[in-house]
Amino acid sequence: MEPPDLDPRNEAWFSTIYADFYPHIMRYGMRRLPDAEAAGELAQDVFVITWRRRAEVPAAPLPWLYGVARRVLANRRRADTHVPVPVAHVPDRGFQNEPAAVLDLRAALATLPEPDQEILRLIGWEELSVGEAATVLGCSRTAAGVRLHRARRRLTAALATPQPTSRGYAVAAPETGGSR
Repeated sequence: MEPPDLDPRNEAWFSTIYADFYPHIMRYGMRRLPDAEAAGELAQDVFVITWRRRAEVPAAPLPWLYGVARRVLANRRRADTHVPVPVAHVPDRGFQNEPAAVLDLRAALATLPEPDQEILRLIGWEELSVGEAATVLGCSRTAAGVRLHRARRRLTAALATPQPTSRGYAVAAPETGGSR
């Protein structure tokens, strides 16, 4: 008779992590990849790495999992120049029915450098704190805060400039009134 599995990072632990966080990783992939199949492949890769490196997974694993997903995507982009750049190519998933402000935001976001897009997506789409985003990005909380501040400033400037939308014409950002 075999002794019971005393490793707390066993299959039951992994099954719980997978069930709890798979939807988050899929949404992360869907926001950055052209289709659900590619997002599913990303999620599979993330959880294979999670199993292999289970001793390194922190108690609050979501930022760590996002960091793994981010590095997997970066490795894919380096290996295959045909992988689309996120946001610049937003797949048509019914976005034509989104309000003009959302389309303007997507268009403005697509004009920003990738590091700015990523910090804004982590905070806005993935709803991470600055500290959690720092974990994903592999930097200090202070550095992530500075990156976020600068990215928000650049996004505000991009929103003030008319951007083409998926409807084929530009919409200017609303006037805020007053000057600085």
